[in-house]
Amino acid sequence: MTKQTILGRVTQLAKANINSLLDQAEDPQKMLDQLIRDYTNNIREAEEAVSTTIGNLRLLEADHKEDVEAAGEWGGKALAASKKADQLRSGGDTAGADKFDALAKVALQRQLQSENEAKDAEPTIAAQTEVVDKLKSGLDQMKAKLSELQAKRDQLVARAKTAAAQNQMMDAAQNIDVLDPTSELSRFEDKVRREEARAAGKQELAASSLDAQFEQLDSLGDQAEIEARLAAMKATA
Repeated sequence: MTKQTILGRVTQLAKANINSLLDQAEDPQKMLDQLIRDYTNNIREAEEAVSTTIGNLRLLEADHKEDVEAAGEWGGKALAASKKADQLRSGGDTAGADKFDALAKVALQRQLQSENEAKDAEPTIAAQTEVVDKLKSGLDQMKAKLSELQAKRDQLVARAKTAAAQNQMMDAAQNIDVLDPTSELSRFEDKVRREEARAAGKQELAASSLDAQFEQLDSLGDQAEIEARLAAMKATA
């Protein structure tokens, strides 16, 4: 996998609209679990890519630094050789002066070569630096997105547990309604009232029988009085 491919995936995942994805999912929790796995794997790959890119960038920077330092050193050697040539020439040693001038030219050539190498490396270093910056930024965004995913998953799991508990409570409440103890009490109360009414009926019936007996006694008393009066009338006749 190339760095550009990883960079593209990092950018795409970092900009992903999690809420939109969840709205389209049949099972949001499973989708979040899969996204968390995908993000974790891509973060691991991105970290490796960033490490490799940074390593390559540091090598380029080290080579560039060496070229710059070499250019400075060769420039110093060229200057020293030129001064030496001037001293020899002013002393009448033309051959020696020409020799040091030749050395100065060689040093200048090396200086120019080192400067060119350093200059050629600068666009590559700039490009690699930009890639590293983008990868780091995308990596940070992906880590933030992963934290968001994990938080949403925890919220979703908590909501699912709450919903399950509420459903369980409602099921229990419905079962209680089916076997409502107040309905049993009502039936028991009706039974008691019927028994009370039955007892009242018996009492009323008993009272009626007692009144009849007393009325019968009253009738017997009157009959005895009549019989007594009749006997008295016969006795005085």
